[in-house]
Amino acid sequence: MKRLDHLFFLLLILLVVACSYDKGLRLETLEKWGLFVDPIIGTDAHGHTFPGAVRPFGMVQLSPDNPVSGWDWSSGYHYSSNIIAGFSHTHLSGTGVGDMLDISFLPLAGTFEPESFREPSQYYVNFSHDDEKAEPGYYAVKLSSGIKASFTVTDRCGYHMYEYPQDEAVQLMLDLAFHQNRDKPLATWIRQITANRIEGYRYSTGWAENQWVYFSAEFSSRINNFYLIDGNNQVYSDRRELTVEGTEGTGAKAIIDFGSLNEPLFVKVGISSVDTQGARNNLDKEIGSRSFISVREEASDAWEQVLSKVKVKSQDTALLRTFYTAIYHACISPSLLSDADGRYRGADQKIHTAKGYNQYSTFSLWDTFRAAHPLFTIIQQQRVPDFVQSLLSHYRQTGLLPVWPLWANETNTMIGYHAVPVLLDAYIKNLTGDADPKEIFDAMKNSASQEIRNSPLYRKYGYIPYDKAKNSVSTTLEYAYDDWCIAQMALLLGKEGEHQYYMQRAMAYKNLLHPDNKLMQPKDSKGNWKEPFDPFDASYENDYTEGNAWQYTWYVPHDVEGLMEEMGGSEVFVKMLDSLFILPQDVGVDAALDVSGFIGQYIHGNEPSHHIAYLYNYAGERWKAQKTVNRIMLEMYNDSPAGLSGNEDCGQMSAWFVFSALGMYPVNPAGGGYDLGKPFFPYIEIDLPKGNKFIIHAQNLSEENIYVQNILLNGKAYGNPYILHDQLLNGGMIEYYMGSELVTQ
Repeated sequence: MKRLDHLFFLLLILLVVACSYDKGLRLETLEKWGLFVDPIIGTDAHGHTFPGAVRPFGMVQLSPDNPVSGWDWSSGYHYSSNIIAGFSHTHLSGTGVGDMLDISFLPLAGTFEPESFREPSQYYVNFSHDDEKAEPGYYAVKLSSGIKASFTVTDRCGYHMYEYPQDEAVQLMLDLAFHQNRDKPLATWIRQITANRIEGYRYSTGWAENQWVYFSAEFSSRINNFYLIDGNNQVYSDRRELTVEGTEGTGAKAIIDFGSLNEPLFVKVGISSVDTQGARNNLDKEIGSRSFISVREEASDAWEQVLSKVKVKSQDTALLRTFYTAIYHACISPSLLSDADGRYRGADQKIHTAKGYNQYSTFSLWDTFRAAHPLFTIIQQQRVPDFVQSLLSHYRQTGLLPVWPLWANETNTMIGYHAVPVLLDAYIKNLTGDADPKEIFDAMKNSASQEIRNSPLYRKYGYIPYDKAKNSVSTTLEYAYDDWCIAQMALLLGKEGEHQYYMQRAMAYKNLLHPDNKLMQPKDSKGNWKEPFDPFDASYENDYTEGNAWQYTWYVPHDVEGLMEEMGGSEVFVKMLDSLFILPQDVGVDAALDVSGFIGQYIHGNEPSHHIAYLYNYAGERWKAQKTVNRIMLEMYNDSPAGLSGNEDCGQMSAWFVFSALGMYPVNPAGGGYDLGKPFFPYIEIDLPKGNKFIIHAQNLSEENIYVQNILLNGKAYGNPYILHDQLLNGGMIEYYMGSELVTQ
């Protein structure tokens, strides 16, 4: 096995040498796009990504965890740490809240001593980043103990390989008590089934209040000694089963001793939200008797299918790494929830079966509706119908569309009902599969008429009064956009009365635009403007969600022209935009941690600002959009561990980069089109369904030539500041002629 593994690495090295010369790369000779993916990007600063093994949209994220709690450890791992507490099977990518880290294994050095397990720091192990290797579907690290730990995955299973020093005792710890941040075990269970198989579950509460993770683990060697440790650190050497429950934060552990092997120990672990039978079935169907290297190669191939959807040519390998890692990060979530047999635990905590589709969870909708889901409609079309069915399944089980579902739990995190634009976008692009349009529309309306989340206030006043609820302005604006989406669905279904009703609600933004300062300002329940008013205040308890008036004033993606008119015309609109990017970076002393990535009052590290640079297009100042997007790309992203300016947020930060590198962005995520900026590569080729290709060719692109001089679409002059989804999907070529001279349009 070692020889095969080393041969695989040698072939990768030869491939890199064959494909590279200095910093030049030829598109036609490159065979493996995953060589440009670095999962370490975003693990430092506030990116909150994890470096471990995962397949596209997979259930399992097998990654190392540091024994540290804190905001920057939301994924379980931060680049500043050099201690590993274990390798667990579930992780969140780039969120601002921590959870998961379920079913944690740690290889142990030396012989088991019961007393050492009373204090976890006694068995945590150091490592160096120089000894880490991370690539799509694979992670490995050599620990200070001398043990090399390597991991790969299938969709629902983790595959471990541990190489111990010669003649050292081979021992492994399973820790169901380990937790960080909010996630704490409530009940845990471990049972030895056979001489080389154990099973159990971990039931925990945290961001996901009721999270059940069952597992089945199979070892390549027979268990020599099996020790169970309860929540009071009592060690049992004569038992094969242990349940620990009732005390929040404690759980069962097992020390599994295999004697002296002098060969790698392989561990295959299946997980399930349903039961141990589901976990065992996932393991048997997805791994069975297959080798570690074959599973690793299959995981790599799965990522190649995703990454190769967009092929680019560039002389800049750092930019290539940033770009392909962005595609990688964008396609980690949503995460598969249903087992191989279709069963899954639903939002009602009952067991359901997904028939004819895969059930997904971990929809970070407040973030991902903006660009990640529109990106999926281009490069992951085959999955979109399953995403639609997953959202509708949540509606059937609870009566409402999900807000932020995590492992089948509704967290109700953030504002809006942003499953609505995701569903509308899929519907207008013919990607809803067998879903019933009437059910989609009913689900939208039910979420818009809910009796919670300040929706009644919004309906009563036409805005949310600040004296009745916090985050009043941002919630009003986001509800208004979602209502516009419902209005469009009504129009498509021929429901004119409901179309008019929701269009009226969609204009709620006008109720909060102050006529003098041109900013979105809070009002009370009597219609009075809030005074005194600080437009820079971005504290948690203010009237804006993770932002302030300067960011949220621009959140009218469905009626930019109307906003411009309400402000007093294009000249005022542009002056306000210009001010945004040059104002002092003052957001108050109690600003939300998510407020990061500053250019003036523009905050790229959080989602409310993401569409703003493209708004210059609507005022005829396309060159300003091109210049500003160029600056954001260069300042807010790079290929280092700190290469993200804010939380990755389940793919949204990366989806912005991918779209902007292509020279476009969906200002209105459900508008059926993409606003044009400037490409970042001289040649881009997008593979589309039915064998179509869309080619983006940027002539004369350079660091100085950042302004679009002229555009041709399929050989004809093209003057629109946008391109429709259908135009892109039909294939063809858009040619940008770039120069250093700004062009006023």
